[in-house]
Amino acid sequence: MKKYNKGFTLIELMAVLVILGILATIVVVNVSPVFQRANLEKVRADMAQTTKALELYKFNEMTYPNTSQGLDALITPHSELKNPFLFPDGGYISSIPLDPWGREYLYIYPPQKSRNFDLFTLGADGLEGGTGENTDLGNWIQ
Repeated sequence: MKKYNKGFTLIELMAVLVILGILATIVVVNVSPVFQRANLEKVRADMAQTTKALELYKFNEMTYPNTSQGLDALITPHSELKNPFLFPDGGYISSIPLDPWGREYLYIYPPQKSRNFDLFTLGADGLEGGTGENTDLGNWIQ
C-alpha cells in the first residue's frame, strides 16, 4: 500500500492566490472612494475649527493674523498683539491640525482668493492644481 502525502499541489496554490488577488482588487476599488470622502470631511472639519479660532482672534484684535504671523498666532501670543490681555490662556485653538496627508494647512492674509483670509491645502500631491485626490482644497471653495 502506497502512502500519499496530503498537501496542496502547485496548481491549487496558484488558484487560491489568483482568487485572493481578485478579491483584494475588488476591495481596493470599492474602499478607495471612502478614503477620499473621509479626507475631504477631515479638511472641512479642520477648516471649520481653524476658521472659528481665526474669527475669535479677529474679534479680539480687530484683524486676522498676517501671513508672517501665520496660524501659530492662534496658539502663541506674539509681540504685535493690540490687546495681549485678551489672548486666551490656552490659545484660540489647542493645536493647529495637519491636513489628511500630514502637512500643515497654508494660510494667507491679506487674502488672494477668498473674502477674509485664505486657508487651504494642496491635496495629496502637495503641489498646486491637480484633480481628484490631488485637488487643492481651500476656504474659497464651497
